[in-house]
Amino acid sequence: MKDIKPRLIELFKEGNCTPQISVIAKKLKEPATTIHYNIKRLEEEGAIISYKAVFDYKKIDEGLCTYVFVNVGPEDYGNPEKIVKEIANDSRVESIDVVTGEYELLLKLRTKDIDGYYAMMKELIKKYHFSKTISVTSLKTIKTEFVKTE
Repeated sequence: MKDIKPRLIELFKEGNCTPQISVIAKKLKEPATTIHYNIKRLEEEGAIISYKAVFDYKKIDEGLCTYVFVNVGPEDYGNPEKIVKEIANDSRVESIDVVTGEYELLLKLRTKDIDGYYAMMKELIKKYHFSKTISVTSLKTIKTEFVKTE
């Protein structure tokens, strides 16, 4: 059988997952039609933006999670959104926030290992002219995306 695992993972990361109406109906003890109606309503209201899978990242070769506080360069200081949209397109960036305090951005990065992280940071610093970064590496994830991992 053809191995399409990497392609599936990318689709799931992009939000190509759907809720299992029958499972939700059983857990809530409500008819499937009621569940379907309410989910559709939440989607139409924009309360639900997307559905995505929660991964065991070690099993998909993205086991190193690093949070990076970023000071943008002087040219982007007043408008960090200018580069945020472009950085967000990188599949190794799990999340990106414009933040208050000493730094302008907080990135959550997923790479296979420290070598992948190092290469990525060199790339980002060179391309976006970050003036300063501080990195914090996650040693173990206990809860993510509202799901307990243990």
